[in-house]
Amino acid sequence: MTLVLASQQPALIVLLVLGTVAKMITVRSGGEPGALSRLGPAVLVPGRMQAPALVVCAAGELVLACGLLLTTHPLFRWGTVTFFTLSTYVLLELRRRRPDAGCGCFGEVSAAPVGLRSVARTVTLSGMALMTVWGETPGWTVFARPSWHTLAGVAVLVALSPELEEMVDRLRYRAPCERRRAPAESVTLSRLRSSGTWRAHQAELAAAEPYDSWRELCWRFFAFDGQGDRDVVFAVYLSGRRPVVRAAVVDRQDSGSMPEYTPVSA
Repeated sequence: MTLVLASQQPALIVLLVLGTVAKMITVRSGGEPGALSRLGPAVLVPGRMQAPALVVCAAGELVLACGLLLTTHPLFRWGTVTFFTLSTYVLLELRRRRPDAGCGCFGEVSAAPVGLRSVARTVTLSGMALMTVWGETPGWTVFARPSWHTLAGVAVLVALSPELEEMVDRLRYRAPCERRRAPAESVTLSRLRSSGTWRAHQAELAAAEPYDSWRELCWRFFAFDGQGDRDVVFAVYLSGRRPVVRAAVVDRQDSGSMPEYTPVSA
């Protein structure tokens, strides 16, 4: 009976960790303006608090996951029950107050409007968490000896997770690069400054921050004041973890004419 009560701990731990990682990726990537205002729990707080709200939620999930994995302390068991119960309440509030908003359970992947399956999933997770309260083994022991009860719980959660269908649709119908949402400008600028192209031309810059930035198709351009009568323009490709970065020297001309670009490196 003890093993049955503890059998759902692996599913709870994995979901809590996935939720933590996905929320942090969403906050880190930024995305288009207003993206966080369409994800719970950020929907229910003022604009300047939306990113911190997701970070706090992610940190809480990680603490609960570690507690379930390593200990049998009732604080983490009841904390998990409380977390999923409150999550159910938040989803019901989102359906009532903001039917266009996603649950944000797994960051941006959970951007679709909250449906009955998402609500049913948090109710199921609340019940699974309640079972673990009376379990007498930490989560790591169940990971080492999974049972069919564990697999049954995972199957139910998979059936109640609309995010899987969303991910399949994104893979099957992936938009071309020029139509995809670009990373936040600060993220692209950080990638530029970590590139070899930036280091090769940093000495030519008269200012540390760009005076202009714009997007063209799959590229983000940053224009910097350069030494003498020249500017340096960097172009960062918007796809990939290590994007291509190119640089060009711009000869300053009369303000009424277009600048003349002379590519110097890739």
